[in-house]
Amino acid sequence: MTETQTTENPFKEEWEKHPMRKPRIGAVIINVSIGQSGEPLERAKTIIRQLTNREPIETIAKQTWRDFGIRKHQPVGCKVTVRGKDAEELLDRLLEAKDRKLSHSSFDEYGNFGFGIREHIDIPGMKYDPNLGIIGMDVIVQMIRPGYRLRYRKIGKQKIPNKHKLTKEESIAYIRDKFNIEIV
Repeated sequence: MTETQTTENPFKEEWEKHPMRKPRIGAVIINVSIGQSGEPLERAKTIIRQLTNREPIETIAKQTWRDFGIRKHQPVGCKVTVRGKDAEELLDRLLEAKDRKLSHSSFDEYGNFGFGIREHIDIPGMKYDPNLGIIGMDVIVQMIRPGYRLRYRKIGKQKIPNKHKLTKEESIAYIRDKFNIEIV
């Protein structure tokens, strides 16, 4: 492949002709699994609060793991969901921590993708605080098209037709163009 073939978006013409076919970011979910409650969980919540300017919710253990000292219904992590323009700005910062490279296998068949960040201090704008320590996090990005509200609304709920579902290739092309990402 030449340089022009890899950077050219084969879906751009279709998206300009049919704006309801152009993908967009539905949500960015940041998940931190600490594995214990108490002070480490509070430090993780503080770091997520600094990163997103939103209040994280606690995730609860679904079962008891005696080897790890985890009891059922015990808080073991936290997560936050960001939508809209804030999600795009946050995703841009998070991708900078990954050096703007994503694996092709990070994308699922519906165009959603995820990646991990080893240390939160790799994210631009985040500084090391010895009182908080260093945590890693998982980032999940939900990709949607306009019209996906059909499956969530209360009145007149419908399935999304197969021809309107987002594909892996379309999502990769959109992310590559919008955020200048290299897919390896």
